[in-house]
Amino acid sequence: MKKSIYIIGSGFSALSASCYLAQAGYQVIVLEKNKTIGGRARQLLKNGFTFDIGPTWYWMPDVFEKFFADFGKKPSDFYELEKLTPAYQVYFDKADSITIPGNLEAIYKVFEEEEKGSSKHLKAFLKSAAYNYDVSINDLVYKPGASPLELVTPVTIGKITQFFSTIRKQVRKHIKSKKLIQILEFPVLFLGAKPSNTPAFYNFMNYADFGLGTWHPKGGMYKVIEAMVDLATSLGVEFRTEANVQEIKVNTEGQVNGLVVNDELIETKMVLSGADYHHTETLLPESFRQYTEKYWDNKVFAPSSLLFYVGFDKKLDQVSHHTLFFDTDFDAHAKTIYDNPSWPEKPLFYASFPSITDASFAPENQEAATFLIPLAPGIKDTPKIREHYFKLIIDRLEKLTNQKVEAHILFKESFCVNDFIKDYNSYKGNAYGLANILTQTAFLRPKIKSKKVTGLFFTGQLTVPGPGVPPSLISGKIASDSILKTYKNETII
Repeated sequence: MKKSIYIIGSGFSALSASCYLAQAGYQVIVLEKNKTIGGRARQLLKNGFTFDIGPTWYWMPDVFEKFFADFGKKPSDFYELEKLTPAYQVYFDKADSITIPGNLEAIYKVFEEEEKGSSKHLKAFLKSAAYNYDVSINDLVYKPGASPLELVTPVTIGKITQFFSTIRKQVRKHIKSKKLIQILEFPVLFLGAKPSNTPAFYNFMNYADFGLGTWHPKGGMYKVIEAMVDLATSLGVEFRTEANVQEIKVNTEGQVNGLVVNDELIETKMVLSGADYHHTETLLPESFRQYTEKYWDNKVFAPSSLLFYVGFDKKLDQVSHHTLFFDTDFDAHAKTIYDNPSWPEKPLFYASFPSITDASFAPENQEAATFLIPLAPGIKDTPKIREHYFKLIIDRLEKLTNQKVEAHILFKESFCVNDFIKDYNSYKGNAYGLANILTQTAFLRPKIKSKKVTGLFFTGQLTVPGPGVPPSLISGKIASDSILKTYKNETII
């Protein structure tokens, strides 16, 4: 009889792990509390419009390729990828923006036009970033975070100073243009931390940005979820939606012996949780929890978000598929996220207009838009506050791009702190997990394997390697490897 395992949640990390475990011969059952698979990467369909509810950026295509290759497949077996040119656009003031092209030589030219001599420094910066990317993706990020010795290699010893310097210091050493600085510091936001707190070694995100480029899966990021579900199903994984896990049963010896799902007991000796780590531990008797409420409260979390999904009755001008609005003070906004949790007075925001690239996202001559304001987790969230910020960013959009858009809104939906808690049991409504700062890197993150409960494992953005879609795919592999190693010579039914 096959070894069986239940997986809680169906986001990228859970789906990744389900495929690896099924390939290894496990009977895998995925339990998802919501009506649809995908976790934070679900999809909204309304009035002929399509929206990715969660992730909208497809970076680090090699990680996706590596995942599918482990099963003898390619991304192109499931979905069509298009490299975006331009990659994205950044607004700094009215009719004042920089557009990042889709290839390096053109990017060097853009930098040189903005600041003479900057392209030389950018080349040196990206050379370091490319090296760090190779080291990270081909070695470090696949480590289980079990020991500090995982980080001690001849390469990392040689790079030790980069762990104690920051992205901000590295970027600003040679680049003086405020606009170019913001463009170079922006990618680390995907790691969920301020550039001033992010180790310089993480400049590999700049290589992911400029070196590997920004891509779009035709039909959206949910096509990647559908691809992983198709792969998992072909390997024998069973999916159960509207399956709310209410309790993890543990016997007196500290061994998992069941799950309470929709008020019914399911017997099992193995559980992998891709759900929120903090929430998962609240499903255990208190004596079997590894981390206290104080532990979680003292952690630095990546932001939450206020999101709007908007249908427009016309095509918009002066914007790109991915458009960033950096016309306000970056540091002032960051302080409201990390230093003094509160609503920002003048927020930066991001907008995705996928229908510019992909006609499937909106009816003809109309536009689908997703707007995102990064926020501190745990702050007050009310309909009135959401409406205030929607009005604020729409006014800014009109001013910066010199066009009228408010009168052309067909509908809008919003998603914020309360929804992250309700739909994903997310700690304080965070959107991206734990920030990747030095004191929360690798072995300093919550563990993949429970130290107190035999048969309980974790995956996702609150454990290794960290926030983001590619790291979540990797986390699923790390978790599955840990399970396979633990039970290599055991029969667990």
